[in-house]
Amino acid sequence: MVAIKFGTDGWRAIIAEEFTFENVSLCVQGVASYVKELGWADRGIVVGYDTRFGSRDFAHCAAETLAANGVPALLSKGVSPTPVVSYSVPKWGAAGAVMITASHNPPEWNGVKFKPEYGGSASSEIVARLEEHVRAAEAAGASRMGLEEALKEGLVREVDPAPKYMSQMGRMVDLEVVRGAGIRVLVDAMHGAGAGYLPRLLEGSASRVEEIRGEVNPAFPGMHQPEPIAENLTQASAMVAGGNLDVGIAYDGDADRLGVLDENGRYFNTLQVFALLALYLLEVRGERGPIVKSITSSDMLFRLGEIYDVPILETGVGFKYAGPLMMKENALMAGEESGGYGFRGHIPERDGILSSLLFLEFMARTGKRPSELLSMLYDRVGEWYYDRRDVPFDDGKRAEFQEALAKSGEVSEIGGMRVVSTDATDGRRFRFEKGWVMVRLSGTEPLVRIYAEADSEEVVEALLSGASGMLGL
Repeated sequence: MVAIKFGTDGWRAIIAEEFTFENVSLCVQGVASYVKELGWADRGIVVGYDTRFGSRDFAHCAAETLAANGVPALLSKGVSPTPVVSYSVPKWGAAGAVMITASHNPPEWNGVKFKPEYGGSASSEIVARLEEHVRAAEAAGASRMGLEEALKEGLVREVDPAPKYMSQMGRMVDLEVVRGAGIRVLVDAMHGAGAGYLPRLLEGSASRVEEIRGEVNPAFPGMHQPEPIAENLTQASAMVAGGNLDVGIAYDGDADRLGVLDENGRYFNTLQVFALLALYLLEVRGERGPIVKSITSSDMLFRLGEIYDVPILETGVGFKYAGPLMMKENALMAGEESGGYGFRGHIPERDGILSSLLFLEFMARTGKRPSELLSMLYDRVGEWYYDRRDVPFDDGKRAEFQEALAKSGEVSEIGGMRVVSTDATDGRRFRFEKGWVMVRLSGTEPLVRIYAEADSEEVVEALLSGASGMLGL
């Protein structure tokens, strides 16, 4: 039996190896014990699932386990994006949510995300307590009640979380402005749970939405994993560039991340998108409040903070850090390098669908195309470039890499650039006069991630190569 451990956002494992019905039931047994400890069992748990292989059956397993423990399960009638399930938690007053998804991981993976009563990622404190209950379940075992019996007794109830979420989008975004702008949008749903949402929100309007890869296919063909990054968006890029379209939008497997292509099919990296969304809220909407950024996000945000006199708060990687800080500080928005952004007035959670609507609203209210919006940003903060390398490694050597990272703080030069400071908030970040490079171990996959941002593409490449060589990768 494998020890179930939550990473950056939930527990993930290979289907049929570690991700089995038995282990899912043990994991959810821990969730049931956790909410019963809080005295919230009667509030129930929302259960949602994505388009991955077996996700529906694993969600049924989760509901059966909750029912056997006397915790009512609000089971999604069909595939639902993570932000849709998350939003339903505070909206319905539930004790939390269990979401069956591995987000952007390769197709052989699946996972369990737990969303507490506030509808965001579980904080480190909640994760620690939850894992104690999971450890106890691993020792004592889990119980399940047959789904038909649970439905008959009312311990499982099928629900549709989409309508209330769609109404919320109308409160967060001026949909009439977007609908009337005549924007021609291509959506790449990447065979994930976000399929159909943008077409439904904008249907019957002057703006036109064309969607590709909207059908369910758990093999996620044509990509290593359903992550909205440049290498996975070649089809969408070609279609935007050659199809008289204004913008390309892409979601990851559970639609909590956003990818953007400009009118020429050029991919906007996630740091650019984060800064653009911040610029929109600050400049066009005139909103104010702290902005929470992960340590791997852009320095452009610090410049925007100076211009608009708002504090920029930094956290480790993951919304388990960003979400709680967002709530504590009533932050205007929060975001991370992975392409996940959350917004005040909604839930302290990444939401790719809402992020895409705000980007479209930015276009609609300014009358600018994406490339012009990027120029608008660069006029204020200067030009910045970014890239990331993901290097697979043997998970058995994790301790070796952690030791190497600990020793790397003594390095004085990387890629021909003089190190002016370092920090170990999450992994190891090295700062230079104009730019930074950071190395950390992924919390969800056996990968070493290397990130770099600087004022030229050449420097970014030198920093990535230098950091890689420093660790012998």
